[in-house]
Amino acid sequence: MGTTTIRVDSDTHARLQEISRELGMTLIETVRAATEALGRRRFAQQVAGELAGLQRDAAAWADYLAEAEATSVPDGLG
Repeated sequence: MGTTTIRVDSDTHARLQEISRELGMTLIETVRAATEALGRRRFAQQVAGELAGLQRDAAAWADYLAEAEATSVPDGLG
């Protein structure tokens, strides 16, 4: 995997270096982890928004819950 240079302000660079030291990671690993975390956060926000949209439509929400129940897998804890 190749590398490239990105420009960030001095405060952001200092914070990234601090986080890297605290976590025992390289700067590249820290930026990669931050990028992955942001991607997961955006995905979670999208899912939450879609669920909120379903909840506003009673019929769609009932269909969603019925489908979720029909496709659920027991965890064996109950």
